[in-house]
Amino acid sequence: MSLSRRTFMSRSALGALAAVGGAPRAGAAEDSAPDAITWSRTIPVRYTPDVAVLGGGIAGVAAACAAAQSGASVLLVERFAIIGGDLTTGGVAAFCGETAGQGEVFDEILADLEKIHAVTAYQPFPKADHRNFDHHLLAIVLQELLLRRKVKLLLHTRFVDVRVGAGGRISECIVCGKSGPEAVRAKQFIDCTGEADVARTAGFAVMKGRPEDGLPLPMSMMAFVRHVEPEEAGPQLPEGWFAPVRDKASLPMTSIWPNGPRSNALKIKIPMFDATSTEGLTLAEIRARRRTLEVLDYYQRVLKKPWRYDGCSPQIGIREGARIVGDYVLTLADLRAGKMFEDAIARGVYPLDGHKPDDDQRTYILKHSEMKVPPYQIPLRSLIAKDGANLLMAGRCFSGDQLALSSARVSTTCAMMGQAAGIAAALAVQKQTDPRRLDPRAVRRIVGERGGKLT
Repeated sequence: MSLSRRTFMSRSALGALAAVGGAPRAGAAEDSAPDAITWSRTIPVRYTPDVAVLGGGIAGVAAACAAAQSGASVLLVERFAIIGGDLTTGGVAAFCGETAGQGEVFDEILADLEKIHAVTAYQPFPKADHRNFDHHLLAIVLQELLLRRKVKLLLHTRFVDVRVGAGGRISECIVCGKSGPEAVRAKQFIDCTGEADVARTAGFAVMKGRPEDGLPLPMSMMAFVRHVEPEEAGPQLPEGWFAPVRDKASLPMTSIWPNGPRSNALKIKIPMFDATSTEGLTLAEIRARRRTLEVLDYYQRVLKKPWRYDGCSPQIGIREGARIVGDYVLTLADLRAGKMFEDAIARGVYPLDGHKPDDDQRTYILKHSEMKVPPYQIPLRSLIAKDGANLLMAGRCFSGDQLALSSARVSTTCAMMGQAAGIAAALAVQKQTDPRRLDPRAVRRIVGERGGKLT
């Protein structure tokens, strides 16, 4: 196939990287320079699955497995070396929300983790609002689950581009790994990238950040420390490096998590960076690793914790990238009303966990008294891209407003959305139609048959 002609603009720098050592930069906007190039090349159509899933986080895994379970041939593309997204590459070793009744894909994940003693015991929500697990072992569990379902898996492979025809129909997407650019021709596509990469590249409508200023929910870095003998401990940040924290009032929001024997994880709030921007995400990673050592220095030097730095997650944890505008945008009002939908395909219960996006303290958009929501449903229409004929989405880039996302973004709900998207995509292939032309009751029925509790 021949790629359509593409024009690329060079980007101006955001200024010295030293800027991220002080106050975080908001957004990291990329200003277009006046020069541009146009290029075209012919690349092979290497893969022709029924369903192509872009992004291997929990939503992408559930989507791929569910589509394969429904009889579709499935390709899953993941940019990192391991599957799991924020849960593994991001080091976020906890399933938040209700872990029972999320569907057979999630049930199988839990069962495998339990077999290898890698997840804490079940307690119903809200008695327990999360279950910890070993994120290194989860990566293997997810990999093997996909292979058992005969999902074609491409690791170290990035989504690059799409070809879009009349009516918003995607014919192919372009991916690139060590073999170079290759085309994927599929009947249905599912965007599980978290940053809505497929939709944004296709030119479909997306939403980002809060309405008044576009600031996204803040990111978090997961850092890991080993408990050592006191004589082996001590400050590791050299004098003159960065801006170490010297008092509690200056400490950013830092949560201490379990991380196995003689180890802990520190989750550190990193606000005001744009995960959909190349330079913005780069600066966020730089800021986060500097901030890690600044925070650790406080625990070592001020609190005298016998901790040694044991590394941090390869990728910063992203709460919000971009949300795709779907046939229905789930709203804060829907969640607060516990709204039920005829085309419901997933259920959420987690509080409105919207961390305030413009400071690094333990602050929230809402008062604590306003965070609790009743069980609510997510409709199939929120998983169908409004501008696309054959693009579904699941996970963080589903169609919802920012505060709806703050609840629905948790891994349990994302897995349920992913399972439904995979079922819908496979059903659309079987019926030779597109997702919005399906009878949503058929998708909802299959979700229920596969263990998804909607009420």
